[in-house]
Amino acid sequence: MSLWSERLLAVLPDGHRLAANEIVHWTDLKGEALLLSQRDPGLEIQDLVVARLASPADRPKMVRHDISRESIKSLVGAGFGIGLTIEASLGASFAGVTHREVRDGTGPTRVGHSGYWRQDNENPALASFLKLLGERYPSPST
Repeated sequence: MSLWSERLLAVLPDGHRLAANEIVHWTDLKGEALLLSQRDPGLEIQDLVVARLASPADRPKMVRHDISRESIKSLVGAGFGIGLTIEASLGASFAGVTHREVRDGTGPTRVGHSGYWRQDNENPALASFLKLLGERYPSPST
């Protein structure tokens, strides 16, 4: 069940050439060192990079770390590269870091959040939770 989506943001060190822009386009990321967390939503972001920059020659150098997305911001602020994150991470501010919306030709890039469950899960709390989700987030008509 699709629940919500958030904008994807570039995390840039202050003074980076892209920090002066209001938005960052996918093609602007060519040649950059892209720092990614191995934790959520790191793998989803990596998939977005591969999908948006299909040619391996166009992709930034992706460096994965087993740290939180907040710790990635610390590495960005220290000048080790740039990052990509979701807008939920805007609450934590870090010195020396600027956020810019990432876009393609159709507008802002968004990361979707979904809920899913196994059909064999008979937990009664799950049934109540799914009912609540269905009431609050009804599926669009086909």
